[in-house]
Amino acid sequence: MTERTGFELEDEGLAAALRRFPTHAAQMRTLIQRNESFRAMCDDLACVEQALLSVDKMPSEIRDERRREFTELVDGLAVEIERTLSQVKVISIAQYINRGQ
Repeated sequence: MTERTGFELEDEGLAAALRRFPTHAAQMRTLIQRNESFRAMCDDLACVEQALLSVDKMPSEIRDERRREFTELVDGLAVEIERTLSQVKVISIAQYINRGQ
């Protein structure tokens, strides 16, 4: 959905994810550097949030439908980002436990 054009988009993607999950800031900064899929999800979240902010400028006959679509996309991306953050926590805990054995 997004094209990587440099640090600006990455910063926007990280900022969008941080607004939703501020307590995971360190974890997200690491993931965004190491995981292309996670970075793409964050970038997509930023793009769709921006589209949602501009929906009022759209023609009235498509405005409500686009608002619903963009809201669903934002919600879905937030769920995927949260799922990824949860999986990383589980993997980290499992690695910690396995090191102790």
